Amino acid sequence: MLHNLKTLTGSSVIATDGEIGNVSNFLFDGLSWTIHYLVVDVGTWFKRRDVVLPIAAVDPPDWTQKTFHVHLTKEQVRNSPDVDTEKPVSRQQVIAMEEYWGKMASWVHTAMDLGAQIPTGMKYPVHSQEDPHLRSTWDLLDYEVWATDGEIGSLEGLIMDEASWHLGYLDVKAGDWLLGRSVLIPTRWVKSISWANLRINLHHSKDGI
Repeated sequence: MLHNLKTLTGSSVIATDGEIGNVSNFLFDGLSWTIHYLVVDVGTWFKRRDVVLPIAAVDPPDWTQKTFHVHLTKEQVRNSPDVDTEKPVSRQQVIAMEEYWGKMASWVHTAMDLGAQIPTGMKYPVHSQEDPHLRSTWDLLDYEVWATDGEIGSLEGLIMDEASWHLGYLDVKAGDWLLGRSVLIPTRWVKSISWANLRINLHHSKDGI
């Protein structure tokens, strides 16, 4: 089933021994469009404001109660690597998370093997130490979306498949050329993301859309 990612923001996150906090963000791979981690605002129960939890530790969300249960203890969460979620995640931070969480941090590879919808031709690249590849989903909001023949509109949201945690569609608020309506555009149509210019480029024309 498909869901707008915004509906999950603010959901309660509950460990095996009590509540941790609330979902504040998601970290996704900018090439595969797959979410790897939840970002959880833990409030004041320990010194860090946010923690990052691997998707493999998360049970399917309770959509009615807006609740996530994770098969982790508070102590495991407390000892997890410190990640600056206000910036692109560095390769060093990814390595630290993979070392701490172990196989849970490699969930996405299993999901790919099981047939998750990964855009054709997309491969996981080898990253240098300075090359971040995990990004905040909310960093993309309000990015301009451009077809090959002009601007379409701005990004309002992202649509996720709850079975695979794959972001399959962009929710785009179109401009005057489409009477201001919203359109869903498959992420497989994305040619590139210009993080510097706050722009998503498609390899389709307006007529194709």
